[in-house]
Amino acid sequence: MSNDKTFKALVVEETSDGEFKKSIQERSVSDLPDNDLLIEVHYSSLNYKDAMSASGNKRITKNYPHTPGIDAAGVVVSDKSGTFEKGQEVVIFGYDLGMDTDGGLGQMISIPADWAVARPEALSLKEAMIYGTGGLTAALSVQKLQKMGAKPEDGPVAVTGASGGVGSISIAILSHLGFEVIAFSSKSEQADHLKELGANEVRNPDTINEVGERPVGRELWANAIDTIGGDYLANLLKQTKAGGAVTSCGLAASPELSMTVIPFITRAVSLLGIDSVYIPLEDKKAIWERVSTDMKLPNLKQYCEEITLEQTPEYLDRFMAKKATGRYVVNVKG
Repeated sequence: MSNDKTFKALVVEETSDGEFKKSIQERSVSDLPDNDLLIEVHYSSLNYKDAMSASGNKRITKNYPHTPGIDAAGVVVSDKSGTFEKGQEVVIFGYDLGMDTDGGLGQMISIPADWAVARPEALSLKEAMIYGTGGLTAALSVQKLQKMGAKPEDGPVAVTGASGGVGSISIAILSHLGFEVIAFSSKSEQADHLKELGANEVRNPDTINEVGERPVGRELWANAIDTIGGDYLANLLKQTKAGGAVTSCGLAASPELSMTVIPFITRAVSLLGIDSVYIPLEDKKAIWERVSTDMKLPNLKQYCEEITLEQTPEYLDRFMAKKATGRYVVNVKG
């Protein structure tokens, strides 16, 4: 492909007064980094990290102008490494994509070949992005609980941030695997939808914090998936049954964790970190295999809203306004 070929992309620019503006622009392939693998992106998805990058968060993206998009699914245009064939369909999530390397909210990306994996046979490109980074994080969370011995008969699993991308897919996967789910969401209008996804009960997250300053509370759930951090994570741990575990993958409420070690040494509760960015490629292949087999959800389209590239500025603002719900899949190619 000629380096002067143009394509459309969301571009975030920093203005002279320190503000950040988002617009859809024409870019050239020659603007992309000189990496081995050139991909025509068909689908991407929106994640909270994309919204932070698009709003100018320098902890996520240091240099602007920039194209966000921490995941992508598309077709190989060329591969100088010889890893993939021209026309092969691939998926990418994690590493530096969409952070300081132009990401999936552009119709073309150039990345190292070892960031990509072949599209799982049982998933289309769009289906892969219905999961996307949010869904893969959910799958990794469920898998880690299972590795710690979690079974449906142990009791309910609590899920915070239930109406978000990670939370909603976590509910669906847990329910699909036979677990009882207690969903926590501050968006009461989402309760019926969360029950349709598989939640057995929907509660306000503030009820988690009713345990207050006590080092432990009543044992209310066997395990938990936390997507928001802060006091919610600390108080989930205080109320987890003996031998249970809580996964942590988000910090929307706070990155701080203030609690005693009592739940860990009197109840043997475990706190499990979830990394969906820098995990080894073989582990990424393995989790893609699970979401295309035993974790594959029926009628996947019900878990997402499809939007166009042109709609992404508006929808990214929803994340920062805490109005985002579920998964948003971007039809990048159009």
